[in-house]
Amino acid sequence: MEKQLYELTLKEAIDVAKAEGPWEIIRAVIDRTALLNPRLNAFVRFEPEHFLKKSRKSEDFKGVLSGAPLSVKDNICIHGCETTCASKILRGHVPPYDATVIRKLGDAGAFFLGQCNMDEFAFGSSCETSAYGAVKNPWDIERVPGGSSGGSAVAVAADMTIAALGSDTGGSIRQPAALCGVVGLKPTYGRVSRYGLIAFGSSFDQIGPITKTVEDSAILMNLISGFDPHDSTSVNQTVPDYTKALARNVKGLRIGLPKEYFVEGIDPEVETKVREAANVLKQLGAQIKTISLPHTAYAVAVYYIVAVAEASSNLGRFDGVQYGLRAPGKNLLEMYFETRNQGFGEEAKRRILLGNFVLSAGYYEAYYRKGQKVRTLIRKDFEEAFKEVDLILTPTSPTPAFKINEKISDPLAMYLSDIFTIPANLVGIPAMSLPCGFTEKGLPIGVQLMAKPFDEEGIFRAAFALEQEIRIYKRKPKL
Repeated sequence: MEKQLYELTLKEAIDVAKAEGPWEIIRAVIDRTALLNPRLNAFVRFEPEHFLKKSRKSEDFKGVLSGAPLSVKDNICIHGCETTCASKILRGHVPPYDATVIRKLGDAGAFFLGQCNMDEFAFGSSCETSAYGAVKNPWDIERVPGGSSGGSAVAVAADMTIAALGSDTGGSIRQPAALCGVVGLKPTYGRVSRYGLIAFGSSFDQIGPITKTVEDSAILMNLISGFDPHDSTSVNQTVPDYTKALARNVKGLRIGLPKEYFVEGIDPEVETKVREAANVLKQLGAQIKTISLPHTAYAVAVYYIVAVAEASSNLGRFDGVQYGLRAPGKNLLEMYFETRNQGFGEEAKRRILLGNFVLSAGYYEAYYRKGQKVRTLIRKDFEEAFKEVDLILTPTSPTPAFKINEKISDPLAMYLSDIFTIPANLVGIPAMSLPCGFTEKGLPIGVQLMAKPFDEEGIFRAAFALEQEIRIYKRKPKL
């Protein structure tokens, strides 16, 4: 059966747009999104009209992307578009500038559809904490899509956009990609500019692509990567052409399976499919060996000390004075109190309080400094591992998508959803999730590939070979 235009991959959409112009693709995706978004709640602002005013001619799309319709997470600033991090406290906040990634994609000829739903301020693993309501997984609308970039992952999985951008602080691109059956990449810290990304954890955050295929991810990475003087954490390092790494040749590649990631508590179907993915790479010529990352058990605890400390500092600027919500008060202090009380959701308040606690006098040494020391030990684990192997292969999520409301009242259970993704953020290395199979109930399962800093090429090499061999990326949710 012939593909619908909204089903095209980014590479296919670029090729069609170059030959026939982008407008039929744009219209097909707009119609698809208008039909499905009331059900899935993937977009908080679906505003193609805003961009149609700017771009009405095919000549406006001369760049590499040729007018391909893309979407971005609601924490990435777009000039003239309300950007709220899915929070009441930023309602009415309209950035006067574009994030660097938006400028780069705009220069490459992207057409932006709007901004995707997310956990409030990226605080969550299920897209249930959004002020705009929960996002639904297109494979089973009674289940979560993962978070915090759940809206972006759902939009890609349900063909409501050709590709999307998300942000990843502890797994927020990879975990929803796994639960929605798409490809999500967290680049090396410093590879992609964070300028224009509303910060959660400044030493963790990275913007990355969420796409239908590994090739699409490579195309977007070529465009968004590179040094940016506006971002002090941006690294001035040459960016390779990632599409040249898509060779299906993994012969001799050394891939490690950390024993700490295959433990009691992991869903049996997840473990089976991830081990099958490792066997596929072995059959293609890769060397598979068991390795150890001994401090893995401390990763979640360290993350929820260091990241919440950074979050509480970053969220201190939202006080009702310059932008967003301002609640009335009898005096300045009462206005601060009421604005933050009404504007922040429960999970945001929880993380602000935790962050203030671990940074407070008398507790800084016991918690924050100790957390940073253990973070160093986790980094050393990976440095030692990469002396033995080129890539590390693990499950992305310990379980498939869980039911909506199943974990929302149990923060610890929710935090453990990111147990396999958090280490890459603590260390700053690149990591990708790609689909490797489905459960008996038809829920997607993701496998994660991690590499040493700035070796996204190694990930693309193995991921493309695996994807092309198992070829499940063409399977779509029945909507």
